[in-house]
Amino acid sequence: MPATDYQGSATGLASIGRSMDGGGGGHHEATGLELELEAFQRKVADRFVDLCSSSSAAAAAVVGCEDLLSVQWVRKLLDVFLCCQEEFRAILFNHRSMVLRPPLDRMVSEYYERSVKALDVCNAVRDGIEQIRQWQKLLEIVLVSLDGHRSLGEGQFRRAKKALIDLAIGMLDEKDSSSTLAHRNRSFGRNNFTRDHRQLGHFRSLSWSVSRSWSAARQLQAIANNVAAPRANEVVATGGLAVAVFTINSVLLFVMWALVAAIPCQDRGLQVHFPVVPRNLPWAAPMTSLHERIAEESKRRDRRNACGLLKEIHQIEKCSRVMSELADSVQFPLTEDKEAEVRQRVQELSQVCEALKNGLDPLERQVREVFHRIVRSRTEGLDSMGRTNYSE
Repeated sequence: MPATDYQGSATGLASIGRSMDGGGGGHHEATGLELELEAFQRKVADRFVDLCSSSSAAAAAVVGCEDLLSVQWVRKLLDVFLCCQEEFRAILFNHRSMVLRPPLDRMVSEYYERSVKALDVCNAVRDGIEQIRQWQKLLEIVLVSLDGHRSLGEGQFRRAKKALIDLAIGMLDEKDSSSTLAHRNRSFGRNNFTRDHRQLGHFRSLSWSVSRSWSAARQLQAIANNVAAPRANEVVATGGLAVAVFTINSVLLFVMWALVAAIPCQDRGLQVHFPVVPRNLPWAAPMTSLHERIAEESKRRDRRNACGLLKEIHQIEKCSRVMSELADSVQFPLTEDKEAEVRQRVQELSQVCEALKNGLDPLERQVREVFHRIVRSRTEGLDSMGRTNYSE
């Protein structure tokens, strides 16, 4: 669906409430709160339209554009979450007195509980990024072995083939067992644990790394549980803030689901029930379109059993497979044609390595920032609700 199809005027919060209930209504003069909430809805919609645009076939044809599930696209997705989270935080801060009253107090508390579940996803995703780094190191061994030599001999090919075999085994292990890393990564901010422990005392689990029994699929389902569009009476009772809570819940769920789809995670699974989004919410169409496109990507024959849908992982698999077949077929001394083919494949491999080298560190920093932003937002939110001694 073209991005332009998503454009349109955001519906007033009062009419959203009426449409959820199936009722109508006459002319309504928007309040300041309604205008603020409508602006939030428009900004969320604009960002998801932009994600759709940057992942379209036309964008993919332009050098430098982020096509769907590339490292650059995932970074853009995380930027969307951070911006939406910050704007939602500002809305709650501006209307603290309303947040303290039911039913909004319950809705906001449930969002904070849901967001805590996303912390484990962040840690698991960082494990996955570290796994990709290990694959990148093996690719670099292949490059060092076969690139830059005036003549290519059996010794260089033996070293390259060993790295390619190790890479194939590593990726196969990840697919077959969804195994945990042998050495779990350090936590986000583990060095600051003592300093921050008092502030984070009301967390059920600091979850600095996931256990061996942890499941990305189950965690996503836990985040998705009970996410539902608010009823009309809830919209009215909260002055429209219930719609903003539903929006940030939906953004959180989609972003975590897309991360698990893209990055190798323990017990990955994408069969999560997404809430039915009222069509008159302006971000519904672009988010639904992205969800469908990622789900379709996961069903492709060559991606069905992938350890992650990240574009660069697919490139690693393709390049390493072609390079392995080439290495197995060479005879020495190399003919000019065969050496030219090797040089060409090495160049393709070099481009994949360069993309990973430039993209993985910034991606990990963004995942780390999402983690810390969720922690800070929840801590501040519970404090503002007068629940600093909250214990779970």
